[in-house]
Amino acid sequence: MNRIIAVLIALLPLIPAGVFLLRRHKQGPAAATRHFILGLSTVNLVVALLVLGLGLVWFFAPSLVAAAGLAQEAAGTDAYASLAAGIAVGLGSVGAAYAVGTTGSAAVGAVAEKPEVFGRALIFVGLAEGIAIYGLIIAFIILNR
Repeated sequence: MNRIIAVLIALLPLIPAGVFLLRRHKQGPAAATRHFILGLSTVNLVVALLVLGLGLVWFFAPSLVAAAGLAQEAAGTDAYASLAAGIAVGLGSVGAAYAVGTTGSAAVGAVAEKPEVFGRALIFVGLAEGIAIYGLIIAFIILNR
């Protein structure tokens, strides 16, 4: 069961690709895929592949990763706590990025029409950034228990 969950977590980076391809359903699947791959920068693609590879190595050979010093095994700790903390921070950051993007664009439009709403718009963008901080706090709680 743990292996199935880990494989599903490893496939999480494919969700934005699927959303992108579904939004471009007017194009053919080959053209949408080509447009998606060409839109990725090389650095993002390399970093994503490295992280995915490290996660898969960690899942299939955790003792190898611990011996390499990439994970610290302590007596009585949960082996998947670092994975849970990473997921909390990652999903919190993705949620915050989406929230800041939507509220930021709306705030810019509102300030362009009425400059006196700048303060209120800035507060809403700041509240959207709080989502990432909540994920970080949850990660610290998970790692320190």
